[in-house]
Amino acid sequence: MSKAFTYILECADGTLYVGWTTNLERRLRAHNAGQGGRYTRGRRPVRLAYFEEHSTRREARRREAVLRRLPRAMKLRLIARSA
Repeated sequence: MSKAFTYILECADGTLYVGWTTNLERRLRAHNAGQGGRYTRGRRPVRLAYFEEHSTRREARRREAVLRRLPRAMKLRLIARSA
């Protein structure tokens, strides 16, 4: 079983970005190098605000879909609780 992660990034303009990956460190570097999601390209630098580990890619993709639908306030609560 490979590990997978869902994550929330805080962009330089204060917005939040939700994604999933199998390599969290590499993906964060890619976002900050302008090679991540199109959304984050113009909002650098980004910082990792929250992440969850999953045992499968499928679980991570499903959780990403749930997190994307959450209102901003709920995402901020998740971030605050993990700090």
